[in-house]
Amino acid sequence: MSIFKKIFKGNTLYYPGCLSKFVAKELVGNYRRILREAGIDFIELSDLEVCCGSPALKAGYDDDFRKLAEKNLKVFKDHSVGRIITHCPACFMIFKKEYPKVLGEKWDIVVEHATEVLSQKVKKSGDKKGDVTYHDPCHLGRQMGVYEPPREVIKSLGYEIKEMGLVGKESFCCGGGGGVQSNESELADKIAKDRIKMAKKTGAKILVTPCPLCYMHLKKNAEGEDIDVKELSHLM
Repeated sequence: MSIFKKIFKGNTLYYPGCLSKFVAKELVGNYRRILREAGIDFIELSDLEVCCGSPALKAGYDDDFRKLAEKNLKVFKDHSVGRIITHCPACFMIFKKEYPKVLGEKWDIVVEHATEVLSQKVKKSGDKKGDVTYHDPCHLGRQMGVYEPPREVIKSLGYEIKEMGLVGKESFCCGGGGGVQSNESELADKIAKDRIKMAKKTGAKILVTPCPLCYMHLKKNAEGEDIDVKELSHLM
């Protein structure tokens, strides 16, 4: 990217989200490498940015959510951020859908999920790598309507997708989001195990999802099952 484009369009920020930064840390390294190999010039503000505010908003702490949004806005503006790429569906939804509601016209940053960007960058592989089945994250799918870009990335890598019965707008939740895992762990695990059963019915040996929370929750509940749960970056 030329210096003139940076001046007028601002920097592209890679924002991994709290779960990846502090728990599923390997995903951050994966996406750093993937974005660089895709030729995307980006900055990181790991020590300055704060949580997007998703947990606070969902728990009903509207004032705390607004404060987090305002803190992030200041950090982003101080570093001339004009575009945010995140692989976390929750962060993607919050930045793109909720920040404009609380920040108004001050929020003028372009927000993209990593799969939206990578679906335009990944070169189609000529190799056939076998079958996978795909889990639509609630925040990415039903909330934001992003269904095809992740599938396009998977197919471009040489995999064939064996779809489960409930996908797209009718997709079944992994059970881990919305505070269910924290407050009703038995229910959360039951939902995840039901989803694993659906995945196994496709005959695929790999279940892929582009969401850190879905990945971790489904992987935990797939222990001992004849299916391997992967986050999308693991395929890449």
